[in-house]
Amino acid sequence: MDAEFYVQDTFGRPLFEVPIVRQVGFNPNCGPGNGIIQGGMPTGGFDVVSMMFALHYSFEREALARGMLKNVAGALKKGGRFIGCMPNSDVISATVKRSLQAEAPGTTPARKSATPARAAEADAKDKEDGEEDDWDPEKPADADEEDDWDPEKPSEPQQTTNDTPSNPNNDEEDDDWDPEKPSEPTPPNQSSQDPSPSNNNAPATDPSASTTPAATDSTTTAPPLEWGNSLYKVSFPRHQPLPNRPLRRDGTFRPPYGWKYFYHLAEAVNAPEYVVPWEGFRALAEEYGLELMYRKGFREVLGEVHDVEPGVPVDRSLTELAERMGVLSRDRSAGRDGGLLVSEEEMEAAGFYHAFCFYKT
Repeated sequence: MDAEFYVQDTFGRPLFEVPIVRQVGFNPNCGPGNGIIQGGMPTGGFDVVSMMFALHYSFEREALARGMLKNVAGALKKGGRFIGCMPNSDVISATVKRSLQAEAPGTTPARKSATPARAAEADAKDKEDGEEDDWDPEKPADADEEDDWDPEKPSEPQQTTNDTPSNPNNDEEDDDWDPEKPSEPTPPNQSSQDPSPSNNNAPATDPSASTTPAATDSTTTAPPLEWGNSLYKVSFPRHQPLPNRPLRRDGTFRPPYGWKYFYHLAEAVNAPEYVVPWEGFRALAEEYGLELMYRKGFREVLGEVHDVEPGVPVDRSLTELAERMGVLSRDRSAGRDGGLLVSEEEMEAAGFYHAFCFYKT
């Protein structure tokens, strides 16, 4: 069997430029277009497309993510498989949420977050098991989960002094304002910052100005969120230039592109990466005829081969592979947790990732 290797920008350039890909078969028209989703090729095409520890780099921009999926779907035959692994957005989201909510309002953030990554993995597992995002398209992207946002309420509260009542004109709840009626003079004890309409020369406030999240000194100058251990480290800037907004306290990433963090893995990786919000990615993949078959965190994947619990079915071929790789000892009394030869720090670093498989319709 022969294997060929080509260097190609698989996010920004079409794969049909590669001769062997054209020879095996490539559908350049797959994906959304003309209101339909093109199916896989009945003949020709590849059985498997594999993308290991690379897909997340395409989520810098939507055009790159779509270019990647167009190449994947275009290369697969009908029923072909797309397999891969990448950082688990649920783990990242849970860690960001825990870190930001643990910080007391009005205090300077700590330089290093003390959030346990293992707790974030547990939160991510709960989310994978069925917790749904209660996203509301009518709610501003920078609103908190507990925010009682109301489109009828003003964006900013009225500033008043302790001596000034909230209704200085003693009007009823239903305002009987008359355009012919002059404004009341400003009370002498009222703050000069009170945005009342008594100062006719004051510029009007644009109510839409507060609907778009803006960078503040606290988010642009504050140290990044950081977590990890002696093997890996994540550094997440609080203000994100590409989406032009700060990290949200609820840990969600909307819009789904451009959320950059810096990742270091000992002796392997030291580079900027991008969050791939899972449900957004899954919905985008469906536009290219890719249906989800499998998704599990790395800890769960290990559970499929680790026969430590009696009665739990495992894949013996994968168990033997784990033994040859030095992950499991053939002597189940050795190591820890029934022959496990990796440390807890190594397990935590592995728990940052998840595996997936899609099939081409």
